[in-house]
Amino acid sequence: MGDKVLYKIHIRGRVQGVGFRWNAVREARSLGITGLVKNLDDGSVYIEAEGVREQLTVFLEWCKKGPAFGYVESVKTDLYPPADYTDFHAE
Repeated sequence: MGDKVLYKIHIRGRVQGVGFRWNAVREARSLGITGLVKNLDDGSVYIEAEGVREQLTVFLEWCKKGPAFGYVESVKTDLYPPADYTDFHAE
């Protein structure tokens, strides 16, 4: 596996009130990804996901689908240096 990187991810669609954050926590933890997920005032979800690219690729594929009751319209990802998160949590 390679070096860790940080993805800052903005997800738009029907992503609040459908369990998106809690499912993202479960998915990230199962993949060994650290970071955070939170709802934004504009109705989108913001994620900082830190891990190796292989893990993050799998996580991004999940983000494009989201939980069963949600609907993802768009996923925007930006690459940053790692922030040294120690866990993955919802805010």
